[in-house]
Amino acid sequence: MSRRRAMAAAALGSAAALALTTLPAHAAAASYVALGDSYSSGTGTRDYIADGTECLRSAKAYPSLIAAARGYALTFRACSGATVADVTASQLSALSTSTGYVTISVGGNDAGFADVLTECAQPGWMSDCNGAVDGAQAFVNGTLPSRLSSLYSSIRAKAPNAKVTVVGYPRIFMGEDCNALTWFSPEEEARLNAMADLVNSVTAQRASAAGFSFANPTSRFVGHAVCDSPEWINGLSNPIEESYHPNTAGHASGYTPTVSPVLTGARVRGTAAVLRAAAGREATLAATQRRYAALDAGITPERVLTPDLHSAKARAAAQRAGVDVDDRASVDRADRLWSARQAAEHRAAASR
Repeated sequence: MSRRRAMAAAALGSAAALALTTLPAHAAAASYVALGDSYSSGTGTRDYIADGTECLRSAKAYPSLIAAARGYALTFRACSGATVADVTASQLSALSTSTGYVTISVGGNDAGFADVLTECAQPGWMSDCNGAVDGAQAFVNGTLPSRLSSLYSSIRAKAPNAKVTVVGYPRIFMGEDCNALTWFSPEEEARLNAMADLVNSVTAQRASAAGFSFANPTSRFVGHAVCDSPEWINGLSNPIEESYHPNTAGHASGYTPTVSPVLTGARVRGTAAVLRAAAGREATLAATQRRYAALDAGITPERVLTPDLHSAKARAAAQRAGVDVDDRASVDRADRLWSARQAAEHRAAASR
């Protein structure tokens, strides 16, 4: 080899060595921890990760779709039924100083929203929807703010370097009830939607005070509530736990493009390609969450119950109202009368 060629080869080798020592190795995927309740776990998508829990986590949920699209390493802790106390006790252990991104939706179960829906779904002559909503509103205004503030402080302490996005709830109803087995009046649906708005308002205030961002899905779901076409939120369903939760379209087209720009600075859409990529990660997600199965076992799922017109409570109420529970026309006629009366009573009380 000539002297010139040898010098060139040596220089090339030195440059290659320098490049190997100065260029970073393949960067580790950013750590993303998804906390919260059923609206983050993916309950309602009808397709769940086999992780040994009853959390109803789905690879079709928005945390999974965002993680797949952005290449994040997802620790999927959100669980159906979770309250603020459950998040604190069983989910925060996944956070650390290396956590880059966090999302959380929580508060609806604390306010007993499933119980409120169960009450309001019944015919007016056997329910006290106004009382249930009033009680939930009092809780959201009086107790929930301090619970959220304490939780958000804990999240910041455990994940001091993370970008944290608090995620709200959509309005469930559009003013009509198309389900044959529920009796939501338009006035009741309006009050229930206002409940979602109230939870979002309180949550957004507490998030801002903690220095967190807030992603509000309300406008995105307009035109896609229960009974809309297409609906992104399930009505009363079989199995019952699917009821009143965003379906696959709700997560892909509703939540994902709402949350992603707030969390990551870039909008992610739940395209077919993103759904396929997320499905390809399902086994990894399941293996990761199995490590936490003992913690998840302590969370009690919150489920809406189907109205039972043949229960002892219903029969007693029917007798008082002069209703024949085996005659649908009698049931519906009395429901309209009682619902109108209850709506008038609420308007009168609100005007005082």
